[in-house]
Amino acid sequence: MPDRRTLLASIAGGALLGGAFAASPAAAAATPPRVYTRAEWGARPATGPIRYLDRQPDHIVVHHTAGANTTDYSLAAAFRHSKWIQDLHMDQNGWIDSGQQLTISRGGYVMEGRQLSLRAINERQHVSGAQTANHNDHTIGIENEGIYVSATPPAALFNSLVRTCAWLCDVYSLDPFGAIVGHRDYVATQCPGDVFYARLPELRQRVAVELGA
Repeated sequence: MPDRRTLLASIAGGALLGGAFAASPAAAAATPPRVYTRAEWGARPATGPIRYLDRQPDHIVVHHTAGANTTDYSLAAAFRHSKWIQDLHMDQNGWIDSGQQLTISRGGYVMEGRQLSLRAINERQHVSGAQTANHNDHTIGIENEGIYVSATPPAALFNSLVRTCAWLCDVYSLDPFGAIVGHRDYVATQCPGDVFYARLPELRQRVAVELGA
């Protein structure tokens, strides 16, 4: 698949068939968020082989962690939450590692999830996770700290999600209006919560603005 800059050079603007996306020809690449690596937050090693795929994901799946809506927005709290998710996924779910590729804390910190996820994004490839049943080979998942059935995501988290999704859409040449979905769009689940799910149209629109569309 051609990268976004190649698409912009050949098409003046607008959506493309097949989910690829071209923004304004003058648009700059989306600014990547600061992603804290597994080494920085103290991840455990995966207990099995990671499936590193020579392909690109075609959808970004938005999740909530269904954990407490903490008011500790510190980086230390974000690191603790990544460890909590990994322990939950490995020790209770029996998975080899964290299921998602990226995690965003309520304070807006972005962290690498499954092993090799950040490398795969930087190489425009894909690490298969365990975040969306039967769809892990073509979707990249973002866990957002908290539970949003009736609560609103903090501005820091939502703003960070916008930047993160814009970065992923830029890397993988994705149309935010077609590519950004909620977990419940694939699986019968409450996730990412009614309030968060209702804000996905806003998320898509803001990502498109970030991309210069």
